[in-house]
Amino acid sequence: MDELGARAAALVTRRPQDARLRRVGTSRAGTPLWLLSVGHGSRHVLVVAGPHANEPVGGATALRLAERALADPRLTEGADTTWNLLLCLDPDGSRRNERWLCGPYTLGHYFRNFFRPGFLEQPEWLPEGADAVVLPETRALLDLQDELRPFLQCSLHGVDVGGGFVELTRDLPGLARRVAHSAARLGIPRELGAYDTLYWPTVGPAVYRIPPPRRGDLAAAITEAAVESTWFHPHRYGTVTAIVEAPMWGVAAVEDASPPADRDAVLRTVSATLRHDTLLLDGVLDRIRPHLAAAPDTASLLAPVDDYLLVCPGLADAWDPDTDDGRARPLPALNTAHLAALRISGRRLALRTAGLLHQLVRGTGRDPADALPDLDRLIDEWCADYRDGCGARWIPVARQAEYQARVVLSAFELADRYARVRSRSGESGWGTEAAVPMHRE
Repeated sequence: MDELGARAAALVTRRPQDARLRRVGTSRAGTPLWLLSVGHGSRHVLVVAGPHANEPVGGATALRLAERALADPRLTEGADTTWNLLLCLDPDGSRRNERWLCGPYTLGHYFRNFFRPGFLEQPEWLPEGADAVVLPETRALLDLQDELRPFLQCSLHGVDVGGGFVELTRDLPGLARRVAHSAARLGIPRELGAYDTLYWPTVGPAVYRIPPPRRGDLAAAITEAAVESTWFHPHRYGTVTAIVEAPMWGVAAVEDASPPADRDAVLRTVSATLRHDTLLLDGVLDRIRPHLAAAPDTASLLAPVDDYLLVCPGLADAWDPDTDDGRARPLPALNTAHLAALRISGRRLALRTAGLLHQLVRGTGRDPADALPDLDRLIDEWCADYRDGCGARWIPVARQAEYQARVVLSAFELADRYARVRSRSGESGWGTEAAVPMHRE
């Protein structure tokens, strides 16, 4: 975090007439939220880095975009555009991931030091509507959106294991072809059946349309982002929001659009594995919970653990072809890429939970329940499955950032082209009223 701010400040010092840095808010822990702006155009692009604490590549991408905008006047003066780059939306959470950011870049090191706050503490979500926001990071972003009214907003996310994909609040025709070109040039697998978007419309390979917020339960909100969010808040201004996902460890199978040999057999295995892993983790949590009262950060680490363990049984049932009682939402047609994504996603939930439990035990300064050996064994086994079973391979940070930057620039060109002819009256079926709080429904 400190290096990110220092590099942005150095850029402004080098080009003070073209770039400026201002504080647009303060985090819960008192960390400044810095906005780096390049250009002096009347139209605005807003790029949000670090919306999830464990997805750091957006900071590097933001600096790369700033350099591109400074070097190419067609992106600023030529387009009458100012580029506004929020360097990190969740600096407190991002700082907690710094234990793995310096390497080694192994799956085990990443998951043992992984941190992402509970769903209700993630600043992009508005589970009770914009008027009820309590997180200062969220309020700062909403105020910035209302101030700038950007024609394009890009939220820079990262996939820990899988492939790259893009989610849009409005279609940008031609983006899928450009994403494919950039991914092929940089060796980034595209996720053709992303788990987050299982029930969302596809507007092109690895490009998905985010449906308007709908009422649902917390499990749907956590797993599908099916909740009012800062992605849709500037929709009233005609903004198109693009969520740009870049993978840290790539898996080739997420790009395989072929029909599966035995869909139901794979689904049964994925569901049974998730149920088994959840039972193991529930058992570990029961063993260590009595010893956590005096440990630091217990509440912040337990919140995401509880979220993950809440959604796992329901997901296992939703994916299992043998538990369909006719009332659940049926699965869409699934290709090999979808099945690979579901396998990765089930394992991800288990690994994140195990890593957080590992940190909870370490935080006690002792291991009275003798849980660390069990957690180490599970983390090692599940990381090996990612590495050897799924073929997960590390993608260098420079390639992650370059891929993300190219996708943002493609979205910018297309949004600039289509923004003037798009309706600014909103879409049918979606309003600005607050959603029912999903954790209370």
